[in-house]
Amino acid sequence: MTEAARGGNIRIGILTISDLGAVGQRADTSGDAIADWANERGYEIMVRSVVSDETDRIAGKLVRWSDSGEVDVVLTTGGTGLTERDVTPEATAAILEREAQGIAEALRAASGPSFPRAWLSRGRAGTRGKTLIINLPGSPNGVKEGLAVLDAFLDHAVDLLSGARTTHDARRTIPASHA
Repeated sequence: MTEAARGGNIRIGILTISDLGAVGQRADTSGDAIADWANERGYEIMVRSVVSDETDRIAGKLVRWSDSGEVDVVLTTGGTGLTERDVTPEATAAILEREAQGIAEALRAASGPSFPRAWLSRGRAGTRGKTLIINLPGSPNGVKEGLAVLDAFLDHAVDLLSGARTTHDARRTIPASHA
């Protein structure tokens, strides 16, 4: 069994996108929620940063972290809504090599039925090199709901990207919340 399949040694980067957070006027509660989740699973937080809602700053961090090979997964939080300043999806799309639309769709589908505003999220997901990049919403509750979705497949996705696994098992599991 690979390290990722056991839940350990997945290297995480946490990028919070927030104008107020970048200047120290807002606590990074969404980034904290991601950090708590990662720590509970034994994942290693390699890098963490808060940047303003600027396409070049977001894209720059995503490229540096992905291309350095220091992280397996980058989880962003914030900047996925409909306002003019919400540019995380565009910054992410600009640097992705391959999109994984199903991940972004699953995140919206998990929250949308009970919180209709979740359908307004424009978050994206995909890969750059061997790094999986996933945009999560900016609210702590939205982040927690999204992370619950990732629990079902993140280890497997990292195994596939790293080359530790090249096939999918025939076994399929349905999360209790979807049964």
